Amino acid sequence: MISGRNRPSEQAEASYLADVALGADFDDLLVAARDAEQAFRRAQAVAAPLAELYPLARKLDTALTDVMRAAYAAERAEIGPRGYDDRIYRRKAKAKPAVHAWADEAERLLTLRETHQLTGIPPRPRSVAPGTATSRAPGAATSRAPAA
Repeated sequence: MISGRNRPSEQAEASYLADVALGADFDDLLVAARDAEQAFRRAQAVAAPLAELYPLARKLDTALTDVMRAAYAAERAEIGPRGYDDRIYRRKAKAKPAVHAWADEAERLLTLRETHQLTGIPPRPRSVAPGTATSRAPGAATSRAPAA
């Protein structure tokens, strides 16, 4: 038997500890994402102007991204530090129910985030510089044809 073969590397230990810390914030990040979604949905329900809706949509996107990353980190942390170095250990550990639960949650959040990015984020509001006309189309009515 080879001594020390089952020990994870220092880099794997460091990654594991970072994932444990991020995974521990999952509940708080999930609450923040729910709050951001409620604020965004309320603004949509009252037909808020684009200038108010866009920042709320971006905030929801950021919150969904953060909570999704925390779920993936919790999944990796549930596998353990050996899973960072040993692909066979990682693959076997993915068959455990606790790891399945985190993987399902992470995939659900990923789907929510992608759906929001594809259909939920309104276009960025155009900022209008002071003193410019907003009713003209580019090139329209800027040159007059000579009267014949």
